[in-house]
Amino acid sequence: MAAKGRKQGDPLEDLMRGVLTELGEDPGREGLLRTPHRVAAALRHMTGGHQEDIEKVLNGAIFEEECDEMVLVKDIEVYSMCEHHMLPFFGKAHVAYLPAGRILGLSKLARIVDVFARRLQVQERLTGQIARCLDEALSPHGVAVAIQAQHLCMMMRGVEKQNSKAVTSCMLGVFKEDQRTREEFLLLTRSDF
Repeated sequence: MAAKGRKQGDPLEDLMRGVLTELGEDPGREGLLRTPHRVAAALRHMTGGHQEDIEKVLNGAIFEEECDEMVLVKDIEVYSMCEHHMLPFFGKAHVAYLPAGRILGLSKLARIVDVFARRLQVQERLTGQIARCLDEALSPHGVAVAIQAQHLCMMMRGVEKQNSKAVTSCMLGVFKEDQRTREEFLLLTRSDF
């Protein structure tokens, strides 16, 4: 007979029950009865970006517009899962592009970040995926993405450095080729601007 609150037939929940048992816990005790369900739901949410179609995310929000100045959305919250330890990393992303006749609805920049962050990731790949996606969708003069994040795999285990932050960037087009454009992006991403 199944424990109260146990959903039959969910392989991920069954695996989580096994993990609890391997950790020396009793998955049948009151405080843990729903834990396999909650963990399975959380993992599915945190890795749901694998199932998202970027075309549906963009949803026709690309518009013809004669804008030739930098478009930047900064301080986009990032929550992702390190694929090496399956522990979270979190921080902020700054995403910019220099339009070439087409712009994207501003909220879609944050949605692009979420699609790629909600996967088992490494920060280096995440940064490049966001930049390349925007580059492919808009064919702009250039794209710049910078992410600053804290990794629980470095904070809770291993070297246990609570104040360390990883910074990654990906510059494409004019952001890579023109130092002044790159410097403008970096200046604008400063938190005190």
